[in-house]
Amino acid sequence: MSVSAGASGRATASLVVGILGFMCCQLCAPVAWFLGAQERDAIRTGRASPNGQGIATAGMILGIVGTVIFVAGVCMALLWALFFGGIAVLGGALS
Repeated sequence: MSVSAGASGRATASLVVGILGFMCCQLCAPVAWFLGAQERDAIRTGRASPNGQGIATAGMILGIVGTVIFVAGVCMALLWALFFGGIAVLGGALS
């Protein structure tokens, strides 16, 4: 009877953190991206079992998407603050 190695802990962590980063806490998303990329590199070089490649890839993709959402949200918040902050300053200067 042969026992195959399952996905590594890093691949599983990448997926779990990727789900968290995508769903609720976008600050976790870059961590998932990093963990997934490291695990895929380890699989490519033979340091980890190839059984975790799909899980690591899914975690990395969720990390990328969550990071894009996070960056877009930060940019929108900054533009919102600058735009309405500028209007408030102009409104105060004109009155």
